[in-house]
Amino acid sequence: MLLFSALVAGSFSLGARMAHLVDPIAFTALRFWLAGVVIGAGLWATGGLRQPRALWRQGLLGLLYALYFVLMFEGLKTAPPVSASAVFTLTPLMAAGFGWWLLRQRLSPRIAAGIALGGAGALWVIFRADLAALLALDLGRGEAIYFVGCVAHALYTPLVRRLNRGEGAAEFSLGVVLSAGVLLSVLGAPRIAATDWAALPPLVWITLLYVAVFASAATMVLLQFAAMRLPSSKVMAYTYLVPAWVLLWEEALGAGAPSALVLVGVALTGAALLLLLRPERA
Repeated sequence: MLLFSALVAGSFSLGARMAHLVDPIAFTALRFWLAGVVIGAGLWATGGLRQPRALWRQGLLGLLYALYFVLMFEGLKTAPPVSASAVFTLTPLMAAGFGWWLLRQRLSPRIAAGIALGGAGALWVIFRADLAALLALDLGRGEAIYFVGCVAHALYTPLVRRLNRGEGAAEFSLGVVLSAGVLLSVLGAPRIAATDWAALPPLVWITLLYVAVFASAATMVLLQFAAMRLPSSKVMAYTYLVPAWVLLWEEALGAGAPSALVLVGVALTGAALLLLLRPERA
């Protein structure tokens, strides 16, 4: 999940820079097909490629995954990457609620404290240690659009455990990503056909390869693996690291380094993760 959070953060920074250059449905459909090729090739090479069972399960999860990514890129048209990552930090609380509803997973006082501490640290990072900016929080249209996608992402996590029937992480992920690709290809066929793919700038293709290989195929397998072994709230708690990773991505892409005060928030998220990683007492 540490690797998951770092890879997810890259999609915010790269996505914000190309969101206006291509239709989000057309882009996401191609992204899922490429991710499916990557996961399928890996399974074929290792002898793990098998005929899927009960496709409706992967289809339901694929719908949620497609909704999340389409709304993410739609929201990034107007929401800056750090602000969007702020919205993403709401997913642990929502995942905990869905985890209780679907799996009857309960939050211990320690887990609840960890989520609260991580949330405080993430907000400190997101608003760059500026209390006035925090108090003036006003979600714009892009943030509101992306919030709906985050609801779908939070529901996705406990549903993985609820719907899995013993499939491996990569095998189950392949069914999900192909289902999402089929869904978006059917619904977005006119947009896909209307896109002048040959005229798209290199940034779009660089972002496509990154999100298909690292922020789709790799993160989906990582999330499936973690969701089968950790409570939903603990899995999603790692998203509190995403704003800190986004700041590093933004600095690497030329947006500037954070102030020393911002590192206080990074330390809080680290403390929250240490609290969350401690095993529960019997």
